[in-house]
Amino acid sequence: MSKIKPSKGAPYARILGVGGYRPTRVVPNEVILERIDSSDEWIRSRSGIETRHWASPEETVAAMSIEASGKAIAAAGIDASRIGAVVVSTVSHFSQTPAIATEIADRLGTDKAAAFDISAGCAGFGYGLTLAKGMVVEGSAEYVLVIGVERLSDLTDLEDRATAFLFGDGAGAVVVGPSQEPGIGPTVWGSEGDKSETIKQTVSWDRFHSGDESSLPVDSEGNVKFPAITQEGQAVFRWAVFEMAKVAKEALDASGLSPDDLDVFIPHQANARIIDSMVKTLKLPEHVTVARDIRTTGNTSAASIPLAMERLLATGEAKSGDTALVIGFGAGLVYAATVVTLP
Repeated sequence: MSKIKPSKGAPYARILGVGGYRPTRVVPNEVILERIDSSDEWIRSRSGIETRHWASPEETVAAMSIEASGKAIAAAGIDASRIGAVVVSTVSHFSQTPAIATEIADRLGTDKAAAFDISAGCAGFGYGLTLAKGMVVEGSAEYVLVIGVERLSDLTDLEDRATAFLFGDGAGAVVVGPSQEPGIGPTVWGSEGDKSETIKQTVSWDRFHSGDESSLPVDSEGNVKFPAITQEGQAVFRWAVFEMAKVAKEALDASGLSPDDLDVFIPHQANARIIDSMVKTLKLPEHVTVARDIRTTGNTSAASIPLAMERLLATGEAKSGDTALVIGFGAGLVYAATVVTLP
C-alpha cells in the first residue's frame, strides 16, 4: 500500500477572471499594402481583418502580460500573492532562458509562484487552461494564472503576401481557481506532427546564426531577413475547416453537451472564413454568440482566445455564467478544445 498522502485539491475548477491588453498602435490594412501587392478588399475578403495592433518597444511580452494579468486578477477578486502558478504561452519571447513567466510572477507580486512557459502556438491557451485545471483539482495550486501573449509583429515578413496582413500583438490572461461545480470541461487535444511544415519559422535560429548568408532568404533590398512565420495557407485552411470542427464536436460530446446547449463560441481568431465554416459545420443555432475579434485584432496566436473572451464580456455580447466552446489550433500542428463557463 502506498504511503503517499492523497492530494487535497478542489472538487472542480473554473475561470474566475479574464483580462486583456491590446497595444496602443492600431495598424490598418493600408499600412500592410505599402509592402505587398494586394488590396484592402482582398485582405478583408480572405481573412476578415481590417486592423491589427502592433506593439511599441515599451510594450514587451512581459509588459503586455502584466497589464492583462492585473485585470484578470482584479476581476477574480483575489490578491496576486495567492497565485500559486503562472503559465505563459508564447512563441515570441526571444530569450531562450529564463522563462518569461518567472519575471511576470515576480513583478505581479506572487509569493514565489511556480512559473513556466509553454510553446503550443495558437493552441497554447487551451494547453495552459488544461494544465491549470489539473493543478487546481490536484491541489498543487489554489489559483493559477494562464497567459497567452504574442508580439507577432516581430516575426512577420512584411513582404510575404500570404502572411503579412495576418498577425497582431497582444496579451490575454485568465485566473483559474476552485469551484464547487464543473466550470472547465474535458479537453480534447492532440497534435499532427506530420503536417508541421504547413506552419513554421522560415529559418531555424542555428541556421540564421551560421553566418552562411548564401543559404538565407533576403528582402527586396538584398538584406538577410530575420526569421519569420510562414504557412501554406490553403493546406492550413482545409485542415482547420474540416478537422477542427470534428475536434470541437468531440469537446462538446465529452462535456455531455450539444450545440443547442451553447451560449458562446470562441474559436482561435485565425481567419474569418475558417470561423464561418466551423459555425456552419457545427450547425450552431442562431442564439449562439460567435467571437469575431479577428476583424480589429488580427491573429494573435496564443492570445486570441482570451482576448476575444474579454471583449465579448466587456461589450455585453456574452455574460458571466454563459457556456462557451473554445478551440485553438495552429503550428505543430496542434489543437485543444474544451467547454467553459465564462467568468
